[in-house]
Amino acid sequence: MTLNSSVIGAEEPGQTLLLTRSRLRAFAKATGQVDPIYLDVDAARSAGHRDLPAPPTFLFGIDLEAPNPFAFIEGLGIDLRTVLHGEQQFTYHEMACAGDELSTHTKVVDVYSKKGGALDFLVRETTVTNQDGAVVAELRNTLVIQNRPTGADVS
Repeated sequence: MTLNSSVIGAEEPGQTLLLTRSRLRAFAKATGQVDPIYLDVDAARSAGHRDLPAPPTFLFGIDLEAPNPFAFIEGLGIDLRTVLHGEQQFTYHEMACAGDELSTHTKVVDVYSKKGGALDFLVRETTVTNQDGAVVAELRNTLVIQNRPTGADVS
């Protein structure tokens, strides 16, 4: 299925997530963070943070907390077996720390094709705000969708 540019401007349901110390520590450990500011509250505060800070790339996972994080993509008629996470960019404005409640708002900002329509690209931008309404970060995500001939096996 080829994506139509009419999806530009479409908005996805946002998510809200309370950052807990245990969640931040687990992510830090899973991603190999060795800086004690991500694991030890005293080290974080000594470094000038209010509490444990969110490790790099943590914010990408907020929308994955939805009951079906891929519902929007599936709703576009995209077979998830043909999707590749192509690119991710982060622009940070404020530090998010344990105790913050973050919310997302995602919008499709571009759709384009390459290789004669064999590949479609879906570009989404997500704004992450905290409980005070301040913008914490802006994320830009590109998904690559492989268009296969009708009837082609995608397994």
